Amino acid sequence: MATTGSSSKIIYTYTDEAPLLATYSFLPIISAFASTAGVEVETRDISLAGRIIAQFPERLTEQQRQPDALAELGELAKTPEANIIKLPNISASIPQLKAAIKELQAQGYDLPDYPDEPKTDEQRADRAKYDKVKGSAVNPVLREGNSDRRAPASVKNYARKHPHRMGAWSADSRTEVAHMTADDFRSSEKSVVVPADDTLRIELHAADGSVTVLKESVPVLAGEVVDATAMKVGPLRAFLAEQVRRAKADGVLFSVHLKATMMKVSDPIIFGHVVRTFFADVFERYGADLAAAGLSPNDGLGGILAGLDKLDNGAEIKAAFDRALAEGPELAMVDSDRGITNLHVPSDVIVDASMPAMIRTSGHMWGPDGAEHDTLAVIPDSSYAAIYQVMIDDCKAHGAYDPATMGSVPNVGLMAQAAEEYGSHDKTFEIPADGTVRVVDSAGSTLIEHEVSAGDIWRACQTKDVPIRDWVKLAVTRARATGAPAVFWLDENRAHDANLIEKVKAYLPEHGAGLDGEGGLQLSIMAPAEAIAFSLERIRRGEDTISVTGNVLRDYLTDLFPIMELGTSAKMLSVVPLINGGGLFETGAGGSAPKHVQQLVKENYLRWDSLGEFLALAVSFEHLATATGNARAQILADTLDRATGTFLDENKSPARKVGSIDNRGSHFYLALYWARELAAQTEDAELAAAFAGLARTLGEQEETINAELLGVQGQPADIGGYYRPDDAKASAVMRPSATLNAALAAL
Repeated sequence: MATTGSSSKIIYTYTDEAPLLATYSFLPIISAFASTAGVEVETRDISLAGRIIAQFPERLTEQQRQPDALAELGELAKTPEANIIKLPNISASIPQLKAAIKELQAQGYDLPDYPDEPKTDEQRADRAKYDKVKGSAVNPVLREGNSDRRAPASVKNYARKHPHRMGAWSADSRTEVAHMTADDFRSSEKSVVVPADDTLRIELHAADGSVTVLKESVPVLAGEVVDATAMKVGPLRAFLAEQVRRAKADGVLFSVHLKATMMKVSDPIIFGHVVRTFFADVFERYGADLAAAGLSPNDGLGGILAGLDKLDNGAEIKAAFDRALAEGPELAMVDSDRGITNLHVPSDVIVDASMPAMIRTSGHMWGPDGAEHDTLAVIPDSSYAAIYQVMIDDCKAHGAYDPATMGSVPNVGLMAQAAEEYGSHDKTFEIPADGTVRVVDSAGSTLIEHEVSAGDIWRACQTKDVPIRDWVKLAVTRARATGAPAVFWLDENRAHDANLIEKVKAYLPEHGAGLDGEGGLQLSIMAPAEAIAFSLERIRRGEDTISVTGNVLRDYLTDLFPIMELGTSAKMLSVVPLINGGGLFETGAGGSAPKHVQQLVKENYLRWDSLGEFLALAVSFEHLATATGNARAQILADTLDRATGTFLDENKSPARKVGSIDNRGSHFYLALYWARELAAQTEDAELAAAFAGLARTLGEQEETINAELLGVQGQPADIGGYYRPDDAKASAVMRPSATLNAALAAL
């Protein structure tokens, strides 16, 4: 078939868990449809397993080796040609990383164990390679642009016509948020704007007079915002102990909400302090035994309990933990049937997903009895904890939100070039000795300093000026495009935010805009607690408000509001206009992916909803059409958008239980509706003719295809691995309809 426009390419990423399994089913559909417009769809493996393998080529056979696809895409993202569709990936905690290594070793990969306490040069080198993989290793590399996340009109309209269930709220609810009020990251923060290009150094001047260089070289650019802060371990432990007592006295569940995946250095340490404090008596008596066995509270209660069989007194320690659980406040549960508590695994309860889920469920979490209960949600750092308390108070006063009438809060997020906290991993330290941490410039002048004690968590981060300018521009662009008010969530009393406020005020006039209605736009600056109160008031009136935020709030809000509005953040359109002209298109959140994989393996049913992939693919085609002049790519975009609307109206998203439509069935219906739209469009007669046959075949064979898809459900499925499935096995499981496969091949 002849095509219009120049040759075009889309990069589709292989990631992890349920999104990866869905790719085995959906990618053949994408490739078949895209080929008719001369669009080549290439894949790159940025899964956790793939990234691990790429770090150790010297240990692997030629057949096992694979290139560092993440580094390649990071370079591509800096070019105008970039068109990358990025699916959710694992931001690996230490337990997840170790599990992936173990699985790969069992599959024949000669990989070293993860060294918890490296003692040799070889172990230190191995640890450094693994540290490149854990936590939020992917997003900072690819995000060479800022974030534009919003609910597409078709998705918002569907949510209004088919509102999801929201738990009722009572004014008597005892659910509360607890956070520190001093000695945490927010209150300790200091910030400077660097006047010229330079190289900074981070030093620990210990009380004994010794000087340790924590970070030798930190390159910075003129205008860059550099921040540093510390969480004091003594006050942290005192705060946590008080919350344990409070939860017990109030008769509510105790839960902690952190980001141990993204904040891969600081938050596992904080999580460890929570575990140690909750089980204070156990650690006071047996802490030395646990440490000698390599059992760290940072890895969670689950890891400790699993390792007790190594100890001669393991049964005695297990009984002590059981007594502490019985005598303390009841813990919120991840899985009450299996006894998995909020403190079992640091990556099980992630604040941006867990808090909105709790608020949506009447302010409840699940208790050990398998029932819902009011909860004390402990978020130690006060930087953003208050936004959740404001929403909880709003629900207590006015009841649950109504998806049928509520407004929307799209987000413009500052994240390009590892902006703000997510760039802090390589500059985060658990302080080994009392003293002073100093950030010094190349001339030896101290820019920032903190008095610290042993065990304090100190971290620094950077935010370059170019991303800030682009962020302000994107905020103005979205405000003009929508007519909605745009609020910069910045607190003048926080050091970092104060510097950003000055930059926002300076850069708005470059785009013909200003605060308080200047330039015809409703732009304002509010502290986060004030900003969310303003947005919630408008939400209840059905009005939209653009949130313009930094990186962490971007992550929190693009789960918080979509879960209220749409039932899930997976239905958000996530566009990253790359600074150099390319496009990165993200497909939603993956927080529920592990449970979906478990269900597939158990009963060959994948509940993952690929709507995020549908939305990202449409805007990827649209971007490609604009960039290359490929008219057929624009037709693919327009028809896919209409097909997605039909898909939603016809309710073909995956259901929850075996015997219903699952992820594979949803892909079939998307293909059917898309083919029909392409056959019906009149812009390109040749393209319409090409899809007429497919549309007819899929329609006529609908019953047969559904029978083939439903027929495999209910039995265990073998995909050959959790972190690295076997391609042939996974493809067979995810493409069980010979009729559908043949129809796509014929196209």
